[in-house]
Amino acid sequence: MAKLTVEDLQLEGKKVLMRVDFNVPLKEENGEVVVANDNRIVAALPTIKYVLAHGGRAILFSHLGRIKSEDDKPGLSMKPVAQRLADLLEQPVTFVPAIEGPELESAINGLDNGQVLIFENTRYADVVNGEEVKRESKNDPALGAYWASLGDVFVNDAFGTAHRAHASNVGIASNIGQTAAGFLMEKEIKFLGGAVEAPKRPFVAIIGGAKVSDKITIIENLLKKADKVIVGGGMAYTFDAAMGKTIGNSLFEADKVDLAKQLIEESGEKLVLPVDAIAADAFANDANTYVAEDGIKDGYMGLDIGPKSIDLFKSILADAKTVVWNGPMGVFEMPNFAKGTLAIGEELVKVTEENGATTIVGGGDSTAAVQQLGVADRLSHISTGGGASLEYLEGKTLPGIAAISDK
Repeated sequence: MAKLTVEDLQLEGKKVLMRVDFNVPLKEENGEVVVANDNRIVAALPTIKYVLAHGGRAILFSHLGRIKSEDDKPGLSMKPVAQRLADLLEQPVTFVPAIEGPELESAINGLDNGQVLIFENTRYADVVNGEEVKRESKNDPALGAYWASLGDVFVNDAFGTAHRAHASNVGIASNIGQTAAGFLMEKEIKFLGGAVEAPKRPFVAIIGGAKVSDKITIIENLLKKADKVIVGGGMAYTFDAAMGKTIGNSLFEADKVDLAKQLIEESGEKLVLPVDAIAADAFANDANTYVAEDGIKDGYMGLDIGPKSIDLFKSILADAKTVVWNGPMGVFEMPNFAKGTLAIGEELVKVTEENGATTIVGGGDSTAAVQQLGVADRLSHISTGGGASLEYLEGKTLPGIAAISDK
């Protein structure tokens, strides 16, 4: 069902509450705490600028890290984020070091059209008088109602928290007239939701990473929807073990072997596994290696897919019209075991540009791979949500999206 977007709202003169995902890394520089990576702030700029250009008064809020005690609060203030946003917007941003109370209310009521305010880390609400109470994280009804009372409309542009029912997303949406998706949220719904619900075919899913247990629900869901599901990374060795192959010292989950065997039997040719591996005698970039085609010998472990697997996976991707990729093909952090992951990234660019395929990348390592290749902007969509992306691909209803008003 189509969701209301920021473009559907009347914004002139309105106090626009905006949930953003400014959960960014911080660092100390010249004795001052600053933002170490502003990608998430930059990603929200189109929605913020739209609100300001249409006469809205932007009231932004986000979580930052985890607050478990009063000692955590000073190091996780939104103040450096507000300063970085002001630089990016090239206009003043009012920072209010409070999450509720007269100071915040007065500052919001004093805003003029086209002005911006950020209030303090929403997770400050999780610790009160030294006690961890999780008012934000457990969607305290009174807190959600209070935050909703501060504005006229609500724009949720934080896909990264869409899989959580927090006071700052679901709580506000439950207590305000209209909730709309920001441009970032709208894009995630369009691409990830479209891939899961109505993909152009052939639809190929590529799932990597270390453990079957982390991705099993995704694999099961995508086997029902995709034409092919490619599995790589450490989890592939659990499938190899299920087929009776020797896997040496490779990572595998003994308690998932029967499940892997069942998936192999039920999925037929739809499930595609590596046919060779780069095996190493140590978990180190300078380890001794060989290409293992008929199992992996004792004393060695599989750390990347091999050349035949790369060719096989490329042949499957060659005519794809929709591709979803989550998780690396090997130990991507080590250059000698990053070839499989980088090859997938290069092939996705090819099918995007030559086939007009829709290519969607989610997950930290696969995102890092396409960024390392310098091709992120040549793919259809790089998802901003870690856990949210995974749960969307699992076919789950995300509470943050469900709470957005339908058109």
